[in-house]
Amino acid sequence: MSYLLRVVLPDRPGSLGALAVALGSVGADILSLDVVERGTGFAVDDLIVDVPRGALPDTLITAAEQLPGTRVDSIRPFTGMLDAHRELELIDHVAGAGGGNRLQVLVDEAPQVLQVHWATVVDTDDGATRRIVGSAGAPETPAGAVAGLPLQRAAVLDATADWVPPLWQELDTQLAAAPLGSGNRTLVVARTGGPAFRPAEIARLGYLAGIVATVLR
Repeated sequence: MSYLLRVVLPDRPGSLGALAVALGSVGADILSLDVVERGTGFAVDDLIVDVPRGALPDTLITAAEQLPGTRVDSIRPFTGMLDAHRELELIDHVAGAGGGNRLQVLVDEAPQVLQVHWATVVDTDDGATRRIVGSAGAPETPAGAVAGLPLQRAAVLDATADWVPPLWQELDTQLAAAPLGSGNRTLVVARTGGPAFRPAEIARLGYLAGIVATVLR
């Protein structure tokens, strides 16, 4: 069983090594690591770890948080594929798809690349928001007029706003979005149950959406 573990730890030499040893002590094997964000004295890392069959995810949390200054921000099962060039492959797949399928390819592959649960592309016209395409798992529940769209740049969306369907709020859905070019189309991504989007993730979303928008033109 594999898990995606988001960990906040001190940004100093030896911290990651100590974390690897701690996780190894409970039988966990680190398969990959992505640096999500760095701040003054801390780092946020996403680790994909494999644990023995039957092992409880709580053991990973306990092992990590025994280290001074280390906190597990979130943990969830990981079922995706490991790939160090995910963004490049997504862009290549979008470029190679037929014109009518490019947006569908984008939302189908974005969740794996951005570590989110679902993605959708919407169009905003005269204050009304219309869904164009959605990935597997994207809710069919109409969101109504999404406040603030279209966007000028990638941003976190207020998941408690009036336009957000009650079911999304009950599931603690975290939302972020980025403009697809200078028109009215927006890429919206979501995590059900968190974790919250970090500034570095929003920047990454914006860069990816910007490149894809160029390909779509």
